[in-house]
Amino acid sequence: MILLGKMKILDFWVAALLLLPVYSFAAGDSRINRSEEAVSSETTERPESDTLSVKETIRSVKELVTASMSKSEMERFMPRYAFSPVKSLIPSDVDAIDTLDTVNEHIKVILYSDNSWQYMKDPDYMMKSDVFKENWDASSLDPYKVKYDSLPLTWSLWVVDSLGQYHCPYIGDIHPRGKFGIRRGRRHQGVDLPLQTGTPIYAAFDGEVRISKYMGGYGNLVVIRHPNGIETFYGHLSKRNVESGDWVRAGDEIGLGGSTGRSTGAHLHFETRYNGFAFDPQWLIDFKSGDLRHRLFVLKRKYFSPYSNYEQDFEDEFRNEEDDRREEAERAAMRFHIVKSGDTLGRIAINNGTTVGAICRLNGISSTTVLKIGRRLRVR
Repeated sequence: MILLGKMKILDFWVAALLLLPVYSFAAGDSRINRSEEAVSSETTERPESDTLSVKETIRSVKELVTASMSKSEMERFMPRYAFSPVKSLIPSDVDAIDTLDTVNEHIKVILYSDNSWQYMKDPDYMMKSDVFKENWDASSLDPYKVKYDSLPLTWSLWVVDSLGQYHCPYIGDIHPRGKFGIRRGRRHQGVDLPLQTGTPIYAAFDGEVRISKYMGGYGNLVVIRHPNGIETFYGHLSKRNVESGDWVRAGDEIGLGGSTGRSTGAHLHFETRYNGFAFDPQWLIDFKSGDLRHRLFVLKRKYFSPYSNYEQDFEDEFRNEEDDRREEAERAAMRFHIVKSGDTLGRIAINNGTTVGAICRLNGISSTTVLKIGRRLRVR
């Protein structure tokens, strides 16, 4: 689970509860004052020994303050999203109970009932970014139309930071025949995760919905573009809960799993794309555990190849690193000798603790080769 920017704020809430009347002043509603009286009355009726924990007190205050308010008044009193828990990898019953302003007008602090907090950036402000304006098309799977050869070799992309979270779309095993790559002679651009029809599917990261419609073989499809430019695809849904232009947060339920489109059984078809090019989602997500593999992801152009997949490339890169370390160690151990007047292969071998045969193999010469003064011979 990745839950960023959390820290204990027990002392803060003690002070906040003491300053509860400030809320009634800010809201300008007498019914909040009545709620305060209810809190006071309930408190005096309790035995002194029956003390509430800070968490229980916060929850009670929230319920009492909002019980007599209409939905519109409650949204004005506290933003609606403050009451929605930020979902994470592990299901939690922690409630978001308030929001606070920061010195940056576009960033809020969400306060939770477990005495923790988290930053949240204003979606309206986020959606003004060029990422959500350029190459934007609510019906095209690839609005970029970029040529592969024009792409750089690598990109460094922040996947999550202090203002962005992650939630696994669906935790499960990838079908053996549902991996990224070539399948039955055709390119398979994502991974297939078998599930039961009606299973909730979640947004992997914060972002704006670019596509939400029925799209041929994909069936019911949702495509979300994220602030770093990566797009995630959620295909074969039985139901879509979002529309194009909606802003979603990591962990928001965007639809239900199904088997619409070209599908032989209920599963989630999940893709990750950048500049319109698909790469193996396993570079980012371990679907079996639900863990995010990288906070900062180095995306390589070669990952766009249908013959490139996480399992194979990871092993190749691991072997390459091993080979690089071995070659580096060999280079560090190399020793050379510059031929001087009077040198012979036998004398050079004795002085360097090796043999004539070894020197010949290392330099591609024979024992009868005439040594020229100044020649550089490898002796180790």
